[in-house]
Amino acid sequence: MRRLPLRSLAVLTAVGSLALTGCGTETGGAAEQTTGAPGADRTIRAQRLMQLTEVHERTGMTLLEGPVFGADGGLFVVDVTAPEGEPKVMRVDVRKKTKRAVHTDGRGAYTSAQFSPYDGRLYLTDFAHGEIVSLDADGGDPRTFFSGEVDGAPMNPDDLAFDRDGHLYVSDSRGLTEGKALGRVVRIDRDGGEATVLADGLAATNGISFDAEYRGLWFSELTENRISYLPVGSRGGVTARHTAVRVDGGVATTDSIAVDADGNLYQALHGRPAMLVYDRHGQRLATVEVPARAAKGLESATNVAITPGGTKAYMTVSGPAGGYLYTFDALAKGTRQSNGG
Repeated sequence: MRRLPLRSLAVLTAVGSLALTGCGTETGGAAEQTTGAPGADRTIRAQRLMQLTEVHERTGMTLLEGPVFGADGGLFVVDVTAPEGEPKVMRVDVRKKTKRAVHTDGRGAYTSAQFSPYDGRLYLTDFAHGEIVSLDADGGDPRTFFSGEVDGAPMNPDDLAFDRDGHLYVSDSRGLTEGKALGRVVRIDRDGGEATVLADGLAATNGISFDAEYRGLWFSELTENRISYLPVGSRGGVTARHTAVRVDGGVATTDSIAVDADGNLYQALHGRPAMLVYDRHGQRLATVEVPARAAKGLESATNVAITPGGTKAYMTVSGPAGGYLYTFDALAKGTRQSNGG
């Protein structure tokens, strides 16, 4: 999740009741891509697939996040600022360009979504209340998976990733509202019984994803515009982290992260409807962006889901103009690390 206006942060933290109002579909052509050598000058132009939401009167904004494909091929998306009574989680049929609500409640402010490889349930991070909740694949049977303090301090869980065994790795954006480097990376056992801090002293921890081999975690820090790498052992042990990429974002800051089958990183941006793509060695490969003619009223490209086993990518884009899905052709095929978080 990105830096929200103070009014919206107050709503998130104090009330936690925000939401989604749908809008019809809007089609676009296939994604355009420049030719030439890979690098910082390569641009992939995403094309509009459909509009999902409008700005909510009660919260003053809409913010789409956490796109993730379910086992049935549906694309699940959350709206962070959906008010009570509006759908907070929806399922999109990207072929038919239709959507339907699958979950709503009067409390949660959900900033990401991921399906567990252990129990097949959909896990959501509630930024406002420091909780992680889960739903069944149809959006029913809500359960609180984890709540409470970790090492004496409550969490502001933003994004999450699962290892192969179903244990959770959470980017805790604690300190964001105070402007202090209190963020953490937290590991939670798949039964919810134990939470361990793997890294701390971070500047608004945001995106998080395993690398292609599950050897370590990539995570971003929103207010430092950097991506770090944290090696992770088979039992959750870690060694020293290091800064892997320093992002030249200008007015934009680093949001969520996805990783494709070749190990490329897709770094979403808050403050610009675009994503930056890097290889595992930190080389800039491309910029995915909304064409200028369509970018008016769009402020952020928060996250992306790449079709499992395919290269069609679906990017969540939001701003005063509403919340949209944009599509483009990814550089490699999608995997679990290419969805949600």
